[in-house]
Amino acid sequence: MAQYKEIKPEELSGNPFRLIGKDWMLVTAKKDNTINTMTASWGGMGVMWNKNVAVTVLRPQRYTKEFIDTSKRFSLSFYDDSYRKDMTYVGRVSGREEPGKITKTSFTPAEIDGVPYFEEANMVLICKKLYVQEMNPEGFMEDCKELDVQNYPNKDYHFMYVAEIEKILIKEA
Repeated sequence: MAQYKEIKPEELSGNPFRLIGKDWMLVTAKKDNTINTMTASWGGMGVMWNKNVAVTVLRPQRYTKEFIDTSKRFSLSFYDDSYRKDMTYVGRVSGREEPGKITKTSFTPAEIDGVPYFEEANMVLICKKLYVQEMNPEGFMEDCKELDVQNYPNKDYHFMYVAEIEKILIKEA
């Protein structure tokens, strides 16, 4: 089992633009004693409502959304590039159509405080949902309507989740 140390959000040294947008993350939750995960490359970290938060977005058709919606907590986890193939796989293959998709990866499921993550992660954020809202076309500014056209040709607007970061765990060397 991997060993982690907990750090304060102010001690986080990773660049969120690189971590989320370039390296990607896994969004993982549990429903009825089953875990599901998906790869995400959109989101952010910051401060909102005087809380350290992470923001992630999920399209309505994603199976992981059902897990996030029924859970109070979920994890966001980050990996080195040696896990890129596995991350691509769990992002491309739905757990709805292939329930055992995680077993076809090198990921080892683990839990902390009942929240699932994978032992191979370099960093794990344990998150508590605070707010969820469906994005909609009316929210795009008039001079940015092309973002709607480019990103939502099927009108499957993301749901945005704002979650308090309860713990940040860093893998010890």
